[in-house]
Amino acid sequence: MRLFHDVATLASYAASSAFEDSVDGVTLVQEYIRAPEPFITRVEFIGGKLLYAVRVDTTLGFEICPADVCEIGDAMCPVGERPSPEAPRFQVVDDFRHPNVERYQRFLAANGIEIAGIEFIVDGAGEAYTYDVNTNTNYNSAAEARAGRYGMRAIASFLGRELKALYNPPLSIAKPR
Repeated sequence: MRLFHDVATLASYAASSAFEDSVDGVTLVQEYIRAPEPFITRVEFIGGKLLYAVRVDTTLGFEICPADVCEIGDAMCPVGERPSPEAPRFQVVDDFRHPNVERYQRFLAANGIEIAGIEFIVDGAGEAYTYDVNTNTNYNSAAEARAGRYGMRAIASFLGRELKALYNPPLSIAKPR
C-alpha cells in the first residue's frame, strides 16, 4: 500500500519499473481519508452478529492485517518505530457502538454472509467511510488474549450450532386427530 499526495506522482509511479502489479491484475486506488486520530475500526461478525470491534493504530501506516502471520516487525516501519507496548496496535474495544453496525448486519444478511470483518475510518467531520469487507477474516491473538474474546472459538461454536441444526432438525409433533 502506498500513499500519493497528487495524481502526477501516482501516474509517474504507475508508469515506472517500481510499479508492482497485483496477483489478480487489479490495482485498487482509494481516496485518502484523513482521520482526526490515527486509527481505523474493524468490526468482526459471526453468525451475522457483531462479535467485537478492533481499534487499529495506523501510526505506522496502513499495512494493517490483524493476523499473526502478517506481523512484519520493522520491515515496513519508518525508521524502525514501533507502537509502545502500553498502546498496542490492535485493541479490542469493549461495548462498541456505532450506527454502522446495524447497517453492516443488514448488508451481511442481504448478501448471505455470516462471517466477516468490515473496516471503516471516520474523518474529521465525523463521516464514516467503509472501505473493506473481508469474508475470510483474520484475528489478532494478542488483542484477543488481552480482551478475553476469541474469534476462532466463536466461529467453532457457530459452526457447531449450524451442524447440529442441519443434522438434528427440530422435531415436529403431529397433532392427534
